[in-house]
Amino acid sequence: MGVEVSVEGLTKSFGSQRIWQDVSLTLPAGEVSALLGPSGTGKSVFLKSLIGLLRPEQGSIIIDGTDILQCSSKDLYEIRKLFGVLFQDGALFGSMNLYDNVAFPLREHTKKSESDIRKIVMSKLELVGLLGAEDKLPGEISGGMRKRAGLARALVLDPEIILVDEPDSGLDPVRTTYISQTLIDINAEIDATILIVSHNINLARTVPDNIGMLFRRQLVMFGPREVLLTSDEPVVKQFLNGTMIGPIGMSEEKDEAQMAHEQALVDAGHHAGGVEDVEGIVPQMQATPGMPVRQAVGRRQDRVRQILHTLPPAAQAAIVESLEGEGAASAYPEHEYRHDNRDDDTQVIPAYSPEGYDQPHGLK
Repeated sequence: MGVEVSVEGLTKSFGSQRIWQDVSLTLPAGEVSALLGPSGTGKSVFLKSLIGLLRPEQGSIIIDGTDILQCSSKDLYEIRKLFGVLFQDGALFGSMNLYDNVAFPLREHTKKSESDIRKIVMSKLELVGLLGAEDKLPGEISGGMRKRAGLARALVLDPEIILVDEPDSGLDPVRTTYISQTLIDINAEIDATILIVSHNINLARTVPDNIGMLFRRQLVMFGPREVLLTSDEPVVKQFLNGTMIGPIGMSEEKDEAQMAHEQALVDAGHHAGGVEDVEGIVPQMQATPGMPVRQAVGRRQDRVRQILHTLPPAAQAAIVESLEGEGAASAYPEHEYRHDNRDDDTQVIPAYSPEGYDQPHGLK
């Protein structure tokens, strides 16, 4: 099973530019989470911080009981063996063919024979649809193929934590769906902890068990998908519907005058863009038939039931309908989900407001 990743009070800047501050969340072990947000909000910076490539100025990152911001280089090296990482551009070695790129972690971190390595590499290349392209160099293939090769390399050690940066970047919608299905199936098979950074609305609505969102240098919300998909928080609704109406502008933020002007245009019949306003909770992508039952679903549903009474009535109704539709009885009634050391049973990180962080309806 994957391991829990706990982040507390994380703050990162580049010089005088604050990227984000006081970010606290817990990636539940063995579940798929997604981190959303407008371009330039530091989502990729967050991923690189989780594996120690960047060092935040404040906070802690606890992985398998070790704070990677305080540990030795040797301990960090061992912690990194838990990870598989898919970077935006694939991050392949340009002088190696795809086979050697995918085989590299096995040769670096294991003592497997070349015959065993070949079996593993070819199976991962087949998984991402690249069987037959193993002898090609990264410069000889498309960006989408490089992305899929990067995913094969990220999965080759069967990692306990998988970080995926923009899986739809360079891929057409169909192959993005295949990548999403692959991640769901991997989670079902090895119960890995997965964090996906994405702008893809369809992926955000249908793939993760948990959703978080960065905006204006803050973590707006983080919690089970049912809570975020029924949220009335303006920035969350705007992003998930891809519309111009809301706090997000071309330069990330916009003032009240611009918001009022755009609303007036919409009221006069101007299309605000984006997808149709989706009410309720769309079904989640399931593991391919024949795969093991995804244990993450039951754990997440338990947390949702624990906090259901704290949510607004409309959200409660939508969530109950969703849970009844899925019809999955939980196998983990005692599972708890905490982001801090308080004594309440469960916590969803509060919603953002211009004045600061306000408590959502009914939460302690």
